[in-house]
Amino acid sequence: MAPVEYGEAEMKEIYTLVDLKSWKPKAKTPIRLGVFGNPVAHSLSPEMQNAALENCGLPMRYARFQIGAGELPAALELLPELNFVGVNLTVPHKIAALKLMTEVDESARQAGAVNTIKIEDGKLRGFNTDGKGFSRAIREEFSVDLRDLRVLVLGAGGAARAIALECAKENSERLVLANRDFEKAKQLADELRSFFGEARVLGPVPRLQAIPWDEAAFRFQIANVDLVVNATPVGLHHADAAPISARLLAPHLMVYDTVYSSRQTALISAAVEAGARAANGLSMLLHQGALGFEIWFDRAAPLNVMRKALL
Repeated sequence: MAPVEYGEAEMKEIYTLVDLKSWKPKAKTPIRLGVFGNPVAHSLSPEMQNAALENCGLPMRYARFQIGAGELPAALELLPELNFVGVNLTVPHKIAALKLMTEVDESARQAGAVNTIKIEDGKLRGFNTDGKGFSRAIREEFSVDLRDLRVLVLGAGGAARAIALECAKENSERLVLANRDFEKAKQLADELRSFFGEARVLGPVPRLQAIPWDEAAFRFQIANVDLVVNATPVGLHHADAAPISARLLAPHLMVYDTVYSSRQTALISAAVEAGARAANGLSMLLHQGALGFEIWFDRAAPLNVMRKALL
């Protein structure tokens, strides 16, 4: 196959593994960063990261790569020889990537998931910025710290694991985990149990709990939590219903949907209608992206520039 050459005018919206296998960029500002995911067309990471790169005078670009679950090992293997600086990972790659790294930092090891990779001396170094990014997003959106909240996390995938771990590390008052596969929620709860030895909440509800994915369980828990977090991919598609029934939401809640979109997700719409405070995942994207930029370049990220690019 002949090398594919991409000049400035020929930049594509989405690249694939086929493109990587025949990669020969000729642009003055070559693509050396990207996001791998499936789906990936919705990702706003390129807008944010390219604004940061331009602001800092770094002569490279960031692009979207549609990489299927079975294609991840081959795609990652190509990156060092193609002189990539790093990539971000989104659904469905965060957990699968862990075993493909040369080195894994403590944040990724504890979360059991990788969302940021730095390529250095031919090595793939895995990090996870989702937890810290989430914590900063909650503080920005709701002016409160995780340690003061009772939190219900929906999901047990890569983002959910990082979010749950951050809640545990910041000593949240309560943490409730719900997943359609109840065993995965129980397993995650067991992994975090050492963080919740000290009883801070009086009454009949435990500080750490995994619950089945059913309306009765949700109804009881929502009366005993402050923050509901959707850390599932539900909402990525316009036709997706809210991950939990709209009639369960209440005015006392804060609702954070890690999914972001040009329109309100069904969960955000339902939360607003119920009188709850609600925010989508743009702020988490911003903060985890800024942390990734700092990992790649060992310098402060231009946060305001990145924020403006997203908005």
